[in-house]
Amino acid sequence: MKKIFELIKTIIVWLVMGLAVFMMVFTVISVNTFNRNDRTLFGYRAYIVNSDSMAKTDFDAGSLIFVKQVDPSELKEGDIITYISQDSENYGVNVTHKIRRMTVDKQGNPGFITYGTTTNVDDPTIVTYPYVVGRYEGHLDKVGTFFNFLKTPQGYIVCIFVPFMLLILYQGVNCITLFRRYKKEQMDELQAKKDAIDAERAENARMIEELKALKAQLENQQMNLVKQEDEEAQHN
Repeated sequence: MKKIFELIKTIIVWLVMGLAVFMMVFTVISVNTFNRNDRTLFGYRAYIVNSDSMAKTDFDAGSLIFVKQVDPSELKEGDIITYISQDSENYGVNVTHKIRRMTVDKQGNPGFITYGTTTNVDDPTIVTYPYVVGRYEGHLDKVGTFFNFLKTPQGYIVCIFVPFMLLILYQGVNCITLFRRYKKEQMDELQAKKDAIDAERAENARMIEELKALKAQLENQQMNLVKQEDEEAQHN
């Protein structure tokens, strides 16, 4: 039973450690990769969705989407693209919407009419090729929400600080336990040596007593022998 308990405890410790390390690595990768047009993750760019403009058909706010860079000329109607908005209301923001149709702007540059499927309303600005970041390839639900939570003080405390503190406390308890076990082993060893010395002294004392008894017996035999010789001499 004790071995099973120790095995379960070890598994839990390793799980907590793995979770803490994963959270730390995930945070570093996320901060350096998500929502950045100049960084890729395994050949894809990753963005956190902040609105439900595509929730009706594809992904909700809080999803983590993956976008692959493609030649804009290869895009077609129905593709979902991420682009850098040139609209005055959200200038420079990454937007991920569906292509309704191909078109050209006032200068004759090829581009796309895009829209969010939730409202089904066309975006106000034509997306020309230079502002296309890439084509949407897939998403993970709620991962973006989790990452946004992880960036908050509460998320840091719950997901990173607390697991590492638990590991530190566990290791601290282990160190104290090992120290106490070491001191106990030392005390037991000293007590064993003391007991061995006491036993040796007792054995020496017993042997001395036996030698004294033997000496007394020999002296008594010698006195009897002398007495016997004296008696024989008187008879003669």
